[in-house]
Amino acid sequence: MEPHDAMPQLLLVDNGSRRAAATRALRRLAAALSERLGQPVAPVSLQHADRIAPAELDGRPAALLAPTLRQYLAAGTRDFLLVPLFFGPSQALTVQIPALCAELEREYGAVRWRLAEPLCPLPRGEPLLARILADNLRATLAQTAVTPTAIVLVDHGSPVPAVTAVRQWLAERLSQLLARPVLEAALERRPGGAYDFSGPLLAEVLERLATEPPQSNVALAMLFFSAGRHAGPDGDIATICRAIQARYPLRLVVAPLVSTHPLLIDLLAARARAAL
Repeated sequence: MEPHDAMPQLLLVDNGSRRAAATRALRRLAAALSERLGQPVAPVSLQHADRIAPAELDGRPAALLAPTLRQYLAAGTRDFLLVPLFFGPSQALTVQIPALCAELEREYGAVRWRLAEPLCPLPRGEPLLARILADNLRATLAQTAVTPTAIVLVDHGSPVPAVTAVRQWLAERLSQLLARPVLEAALERRPGGAYDFSGPLLAEVLERLATEPPQSNVALAMLFFSAGRHAGPDGDIATICRAIQARYPLRLVVAPLVSTHPLLIDLLAARARAAL
């Protein structure tokens, strides 16, 4: 894709984290996507990242979406393409970002907004994302020489059924790629029967695998982008795994995060080009 004066301003948007590692990963992806597309790509977060001390980010504060868009609009930019670093149609994409765009149009007048598809749009899904998960898992198993008796695909969990459906689609495709069953788990879920669609909690799945014969070697496939407070080295998932291993002789191996795989740039570039 050749640079062109009529191109919109591109922004790579994630949900945001208070962990510096997540913002650094977002910046790395934006730089790689910019190089691939031949256009500047601004890395921005919807929320949270402004609480990271700039000293943890080489002196450059993390950028949030709303103030960044206001800066562009004040400078005269009226054409934007937002490329979401989201797996499915979370409320950030269906509610929060559209509401922000509407608010900014009331303030600044007519603006052209384009929002690229999430990484795994249903019903067609995204085989490349399933391949990323499979590659990450295979690499970890080869490196650790572990033969797992169970594989679990874990995501954050969502109150939105369409987002949970993305994990379900990926678990089915991952099972096909690995030629074996893949269990599912959510890190968090809201209480009450109305949210049963979210599936079991990771802590519950690991407890069951640790207490039912045969004693398991468990491999976690990580449906997370970067090392935030959930999926980081000392995050929630690591804490849950340590707690289980302190009680049971369960061996756990954890695959790399999605943002570490080079094919993610191919996928983001495809979403951006399709939206253009």
